[in-house]
Amino acid sequence: MEILNNCNLCGRKCGINRNLHKGPCNSDSKINIARAELHFWEEPCISGDNGSGTVFFSNCNLRCVFCQNHCISQEGKGKEVSIKRLSEIFLELQTKGANNINLVTPTHYVPQIIEALKIAKKKKLKLPVVYNSNGYDSIETIKSLEGFIDIYIPDLKYFDNKYANKYSNAKDYFSVATKAIEEMYNQVGKAKFYSNGIMKKGVIIRHLMLPGLLFDSKKVIDYIYKTYKDKVFISIMNQYTPMHRAKEFSEINKPLNPKHYDSLIQYALDIGVTNAFIQENGTNSQCFVPDFNFQGL
Repeated sequence: MEILNNCNLCGRKCGINRNLHKGPCNSDSKINIARAELHFWEEPCISGDNGSGTVFFSNCNLRCVFCQNHCISQEGKGKEVSIKRLSEIFLELQTKGANNINLVTPTHYVPQIIEALKIAKKKKLKLPVVYNSNGYDSIETIKSLEGFIDIYIPDLKYFDNKYANKYSNAKDYFSVATKAIEEMYNQVGKAKFYSNGIMKKGVIIRHLMLPGLLFDSKKVIDYIYKTYKDKVFISIMNQYTPMHRAKEFSEINKPLNPKHYDSLIQYALDIGVTNAFIQENGTNSQCFVPDFNFQGL
């Protein structure tokens, strides 16, 4: 694809010719996927009873030291599929009864995904399409998705870029992510739901709380609410589990303090947040990491 001759899909804007080489995302022009199945561990309005038709793409444009999916995001586990096969996977997930098509870590494959969606829509794909990213997307990439994506679920991982640089090697994370999220909201607007409570359009901004970063997490929640009020949903997550390279950073090589999470929830309530998802205790377990053995491919 010509657009990959000078790749600027994510916040890194590396300019590498991915038709010839791999970029910082460890990807060339070929699509690699690790799993495509019904998934039941997303927010209730995404998974519902039927499950979300989740496609886990391999590789990633970030390098989070604590990544739970590191075997696919940073170690490259995955299976190559064509654009045509990807379109077929979307339709197969629809046949299985999925509530939506959920694209997980899709940034570095956006041009190919758009072509696959065009094919699938011609063959009667009718489900809402979810763009589930780490937030480190270029604004041009998000603009290219207008009309193809119904629901955006970006992360907003950090407020202070010193943490973004230390833990994700992305020193401009906050400015890149917030601009991308603004464009996401401009496209799909305030959340809308089907009668069964499943989301059909809107934005859910996820924030995974890290050990010791209560103040930074409060700043993230503060920014989201001041910017969007209740026009978006905030998913405040406590499922942090020290994995991958977290052992190299003593301050995050431990579980999240439940009292700190409770304090963050109380802060969100105090400033007026009402549209939010929170997690119960017990989510910080490796048992919630999917089995990436190429199901559905």
